Amino acid sequence: MKAHSMIRILLSLILLQLSFSSAGAQITITPDSSLADAVRKAREMQRLGKCHHATIHLTAGIYHLYEPLRIRPEDEGLTIEGDGAVISGGIPITGWKKAGKLWVADVPDFNGCPIDFRQVWVNGRKAVRARDVSDYEQMNRILTYDKKNRVLWVPKKAVAPLLRGGYNQWASPYPEMVLHQMWCVSNLRIKDIRIDGDSAAVTFHNPEAKIQFEHPWPSPMTPNTGHPSPFYLTNSLALLDQPGEWFYDNRKQKLYYMPRADENMNTAKVVVPVLESVVEVVGTAERPVRNVTFRGIEFAYTTWMRPSQKGHVPLQAGMYLTEAYKLRPQIDRQNNHKLDNQGFLGRASAAVTVNFGENINFDHCVFTHIGGSGLDYVYGCKGGTTTRCRFEDIAMNGFVCGSFSPEGLETHLPYTPTDERVVCRNQIVEQSLFNDVTNEDWGCVAIAAGYVLGINIDHNTIHNVSYTGISVGWGWNRDLVCMKDNRIHANLVYDYARHMYDCAGIYTLGNQPGTMITENVVRDIAKPSYVHDPNHWFYLYTDEGSSNITIRDNWTPEEKFLKNANGPNNVWENNGPMVSEDIKNKAGIQK
Repeated sequence: MKAHSMIRILLSLILLQLSFSSAGAQITITPDSSLADAVRKAREMQRLGKCHHATIHLTAGIYHLYEPLRIRPEDEGLTIEGDGAVISGGIPITGWKKAGKLWVADVPDFNGCPIDFRQVWVNGRKAVRARDVSDYEQMNRILTYDKKNRVLWVPKKAVAPLLRGGYNQWASPYPEMVLHQMWCVSNLRIKDIRIDGDSAAVTFHNPEAKIQFEHPWPSPMTPNTGHPSPFYLTNSLALLDQPGEWFYDNRKQKLYYMPRADENMNTAKVVVPVLESVVEVVGTAERPVRNVTFRGIEFAYTTWMRPSQKGHVPLQAGMYLTEAYKLRPQIDRQNNHKLDNQGFLGRASAAVTVNFGENINFDHCVFTHIGGSGLDYVYGCKGGTTTRCRFEDIAMNGFVCGSFSPEGLETHLPYTPTDERVVCRNQIVEQSLFNDVTNEDWGCVAIAAGYVLGINIDHNTIHNVSYTGISVGWGWNRDLVCMKDNRIHANLVYDYARHMYDCAGIYTLGNQPGTMITENVVRDIAKPSYVHDPNHWFYLYTDEGSSNITIRDNWTPEEKFLKNANGPNNVWENNGPMVSEDIKNKAGIQK
């Protein structure tokens, strides 16, 4: 046995030496190995001159992380690839016990701390956070919106489930109201409920209460508009009454679940997310991360916890307000409409984030079971291709790129950074599928690009989204900024606007010289009954400040377009049902 062991060791050393002496090192790991250690090993081999680049092969299985995998400038040239490999930010929940119609499990600490989460998956299928309606068409409507006193009045019957069995039964953890308002939804943690006749006065915790009642746009609609805003209630054990629903008591660390008919809790694989990101590419303007490729990897099981801690009041595309209020008198803006409000923004987490990366690529990857956004090129990125990827079961945006106003810049001001290296440029997202994204934050989009330069969005298929399909641009003004030369070509968008209107298959903001929107197909908008204005939807939509954009040869069933407060030099040519069948048939993913 000792001789055989020695032979195996010697063979391993020989193979390792051969790897060192070649131009490219090959490292293979299993799910029992540390992915972070493998990255460090590859980094050290390159530092010591034993290879010029390295490839880490992940064998099939789930790679559980206790913190995000960080890729740094020292990892230049690295490839991480796998077939059936999942990089997971979740943990399994076991030990289920039956309690009447429900099953209960204790949730363990993770990495030395109690955990909280906003998603649960059972056998790979997303469970429903307990809510008061199973059919969104049955949502209740608000009665009165009292901005001065920060009170939202609703029908008494709407909150009755929360009050059954005693007022305090829902006080910890706090239930939430998800409030529909034009093109966004807000998550508001309920602080108090006061009954007055057949109505109920609902108040909320801060900071979301302050932001919600001070910000003017978007706002909820009241009954006098003819389309009062709907809402639903969630996150209370009192609401857990349908198969597939769950509730987590984060103070007692107990998870409650009502199984679906085809689920056996003795054998079910239940996963809850414990990380907000699983991969972070972290460079600097002076030392970006260069030439890193992820191939055939699935990124899965993440959450985003701000709504549970501070609420969530977005302005648009999931970018949340940290402060917002109305202006009196309004601000005069040269070449633009007067500005009637101020807004400062934050940005949700994503499963994979890239900051100051050059040519960071994703090839045949999957982004799924995600509680924030999928893939986010945040700041300072140059190049990078996302090709043949699948974005599916994502709470917020699928693919995100570029600044949506830095936190210190009022969001209606033009963004012209002195250091142009911070601007994301020349990213490509192509031949990728977006399905069932935006399934929690209904105001998000499949592909969200803010202040970007030279992005190429090409031959993607987008369907089953809550709001807009593709959104490019930011700022709500006509000023010349850092955006230009963007391309949106031959994408197929359908079954969009499943929950929100004031939308389009393709939407733009701001001055974007050289931007081309060509040969796309947009069709089959959804028809929810509860939107604020049933007629306010479009196939193509150039919104405030859109300037110097060419929109040409896009097929739509009719010419239902909106040009709202546009700037100069937009060119519209041959858009609508007259576009050729050849163009129509070539849109979307191509084999």
